[in-house]
Amino acid sequence: MINGWMDTVLAGIQTLNQILTAGISITAFSLFLYALSFNLRDRVARSFAIILLCVVIVFTAEALQDQSLTIRTIDLLLHIQWFGIVFLPAAYLHLSDALLVTAGRPSRGRRRLAVRGMYVVSAFFLVLLAFGYLLGPIVPDGKPAPHLMRTMWTEVFTLFYVASMVWAGINFSRAYSLMLTRSGRRRMLYLMAGATAPALGSYPYLLFGYGLASQHPYLFWSVATLINILVGALVIVMAYAVAFFGVSWPDRVIKSRLFKWIMRGPVTASAALALMTVVRRGGELFGSPYNAFVPFIVVVTVLSLEHGITFAAPLWERWLFFGSDRGELQVLQNFEERLLTQSDLQQFLEAVLAAVRDHLQSPSAFVAALDDETLSPIVVAGNRSMLDQESLIEALEKLQGETRREFQWGNFLVLPLHRRRTSEMDQDEIPPLLGLLGVARHENQKLEREQRDALWLLADRAAFALEDRQLQQRVFRSLVDLQPQVEMIQRMRAAGRYDSRVSLLAEPLLQEADLADWVKDALTHYWGGPKLTNNPLNKLQVVRELAEQDDGNSANALRSLLRKAVDQVKPKGDRKFTTEWILYNILEMKFIEGRKVRDVASRLAMSEADLYRKQRVAVEAVAKAIFEMEVNLKDS
Repeated sequence: MINGWMDTVLAGIQTLNQILTAGISITAFSLFLYALSFNLRDRVARSFAIILLCVVIVFTAEALQDQSLTIRTIDLLLHIQWFGIVFLPAAYLHLSDALLVTAGRPSRGRRRLAVRGMYVVSAFFLVLLAFGYLLGPIVPDGKPAPHLMRTMWTEVFTLFYVASMVWAGINFSRAYSLMLTRSGRRRMLYLMAGATAPALGSYPYLLFGYGLASQHPYLFWSVATLINILVGALVIVMAYAVAFFGVSWPDRVIKSRLFKWIMRGPVTASAALALMTVVRRGGELFGSPYNAFVPFIVVVTVLSLEHGITFAAPLWERWLFFGSDRGELQVLQNFEERLLTQSDLQQFLEAVLAAVRDHLQSPSAFVAALDDETLSPIVVAGNRSMLDQESLIEALEKLQGETRREFQWGNFLVLPLHRRRTSEMDQDEIPPLLGLLGVARHENQKLEREQRDALWLLADRAAFALEDRQLQQRVFRSLVDLQPQVEMIQRMRAAGRYDSRVSLLAEPLLQEADLADWVKDALTHYWGGPKLTNNPLNKLQVVRELAEQDDGNSANALRSLLRKAVDQVKPKGDRKFTTEWILYNILEMKFIEGRKVRDVASRLAMSEADLYRKQRVAVEAVAKAIFEMEVNLKDS
């Protein structure tokens, strides 16, 4: 009776341990994909990814082992499991070296050679494993579980494993002592605590074959279960600390993105797997090996968790990650959700024009926006051929400063669209003009009073939309001007977490992705303007040298650099209007000559949408040329 009860308890502990092992495997694999997706360029993240890959191999091979498998399959899984264990020491030393480099202690060659040597030693143990020297044959009825027989080389590897972990721990301590900021020291502590997870997780497998494990199976499996619980938590802590390396996002973005990744991946998958295992084992106890509730419970678990995560995400972001900046960030979130995009504006104005045409039974109507003294139609409804876009500017000449007076222009009755009057305006002051609303109507047709009132009401709706469009365009221009400086500060702040002495005194690293945005701004104000004079490109070494040759005039130096870069895009030979000349012609006509988009598109026989796509490619080509000039100058 007692033995039966003890066997049931042991089986329950082993089942729980199997669930935890599978959960750790899922979590490690998910975090491995996270490292590959977001910050693999950083050496700390790359070395951490190797550790995660080893953890995935160890725990996946362990989770797949089952009593239903053949001895040969279990033997194969045990060998695969040791493949991950063998490379863990080298991966740990690799991570500790990367942390020291990030903290401002680059290797003079000895540490780099030591890391490479560790990988060579691990490869040597892998060869021993393949030829049966590191571990002996399988013990199928071994206690506390089937395992590979230990050999002399197993003891050597155990010493190598422990010594490597101690060495890596010393390097972790050195990196921690080099941290100068409070956030850097805190996250280094998280990393050091989390780094014990893989070491702890692989340690029980080093005990297989010892008498202690076989004589005390309850103690062994209880300790292994507690270790797996600890490992699952510490792997996440370690991933959290590493997530801040190599990225310049704000802390709230990193935390939110990692939290969502963990909730949607490891938590959802582990919960579904755990419930599936419990239902299946419960079915076996009642004599039903296949339980119809297994697929049902998996589907319900996944859908329920995904549904809950989607609804809870805004709440936990606001309360866990926004902190004291909650008010400002909530305003930005609300702005993003309620933003009137170009497509939204067009849909709204199309609805307004549809109402105008229906009310007056008109074949055509349009709304034209006034931007920088240029009047251009943004929405045309009905018969488009009735609108002569080239002479649209003539409609402005008929305005005499009145805000509520319609007038006839050709076949159209035109209403001026003005900004709403504010309390700061004088009574005699006319609000700024936003655009025009035109509806096709014969000159001899008279408007009834109700028709006129309805038409002006719809015109007010269109004016309200155009005013909102102008306000948002100003906001967007401000954000575009602010973006390069913000990104530079974020990069320096991110690097300053771990090495503030270097990152804040040295010049910020040139990013080719940022360069394209700066080049576009400079080309937009090629002949003068704040986007040229205040452009971050003026800080480039190549620009400073050109400025010294031009009496310190940085604007002329930047203009000269842009001209050189544009000329590098130019094909050989005389200028033509063929396919191979498209990029150069766009740069020359749009930015250097300052022509309008419509004129350039017409001259190059392409649509405006295609012109913008080709323009982006052309700007990137100029940015690449400037990037190469800057790099070559620094290397010389």
